[in-house]
Amino acid sequence: MRYCDSIFGLLLKSLSRRNFEKHALRHKADRYAKSFRAWDHLVVMIFAQLSGATGLRGLEADWNAHAHQHYHLGSGPVARATLSDANARRSCTVFAEAFAWLSARASGWLKREGDGMVRLLDSSPIPLSRLCEWACSNGRIRGMKLHVVYNPHTDHPLRAEITPANRNDVDVGKAIPIEPGATYVFDKGYCDYGWWTRLDKAGCRFVTRPKANMRLKTVRPLDCPGQTGDGFSILADEIGHLATKGTAGLAFPLRRLTLKTDDGRSLTLITNDLDAPAHDIACLYKRRWQIELLFRWLKQHLKIRAFLGRSANAIRIQILAAMIAFLLLRIAARESRSGLTPVRFAGLVRRCLFTRKPLARLDKPPEIHPSKPGSKTTPGQLELAYA
Repeated sequence: MRYCDSIFGLLLKSLSRRNFEKHALRHKADRYAKSFRAWDHLVVMIFAQLSGATGLRGLEADWNAHAHQHYHLGSGPVARATLSDANARRSCTVFAEAFAWLSARASGWLKREGDGMVRLLDSSPIPLSRLCEWACSNGRIRGMKLHVVYNPHTDHPLRAEITPANRNDVDVGKAIPIEPGATYVFDKGYCDYGWWTRLDKAGCRFVTRPKANMRLKTVRPLDCPGQTGDGFSILADEIGHLATKGTAGLAFPLRRLTLKTDDGRSLTLITNDLDAPAHDIACLYKRRWQIELLFRWLKQHLKIRAFLGRSANAIRIQILAAMIAFLLLRIAARESRSGLTPVRFAGLVRRCLFTRKPLARLDKPPEIHPSKPGSKTTPGQLELAYA
């Protein structure tokens, strides 16, 4: 019988174990490990995300119940005390680099649609319980933040950073390497005129919303024929300069669009793109909803609400494992040319992790039905039949 890897094994093939172990060696991630190496740690944490494990005891039982599958995954059994110690002690940097490497590879594997480089920036809070006394509060939640740079063309996160909840979004945005010629779309939390100037000098466009205290002195109104469609109508389109005193302003003009959504809400957008049609700019900001859907999908279908540890390092590792698991699902769905929705695909993967079948047949029954066995003879073999 031809060998077929398990569904979980097929997903892990997108990860380079050799590359991961190079990072682990550089960061000395296995310094105090006797048997539970960094690769074992990564595989078990990805399994926890895909299987929906809610606790160390359940994770240990589910993982060790498939001990006969561990050899082909390059791993072995695990004890919950060992996993707990590894989550607390092993540096999360090696997991962050594994996500960065996989994200860079995924950019070439996943489907490309549209033209131009569009980058969506946003963050999502990760609330933590009162048991995590070390967690910071931003006045609304106590916990951490997940910051993501998202590519809507390939539908996958490019960069991810985890910070305390009181870290300002724009501080993380300013630390992101600027890609010349790209279009950045973000909300009003990323308001920093110095950073906007750097984006403009790099030939980048940005689309955002202004803060309430931002004043724009109109220089020239543009023709606005009352464009409608895609859930909004354009009320005004004008070019102006930032009305500030001293050197706090911007050296380049801004464009302000006033929109009205179909549900009656008013929306104001700011951009440094003076040439594109107003409708295209409004559609760019509307695409920011895709990153909100990403955060919702992560929290509903992966495990970043209930945590397997209480230390900051353990929580970071679990969030990074969730991001890696999301990328593995996206790559697997693309390579299998599956027509299933992401929710359906992830649900079938969860139920068939150790089933040996091709990813393309994830939603198909076995090729040979048990009640209809095929012929046991081979071509050229003599078969005796007695009357």
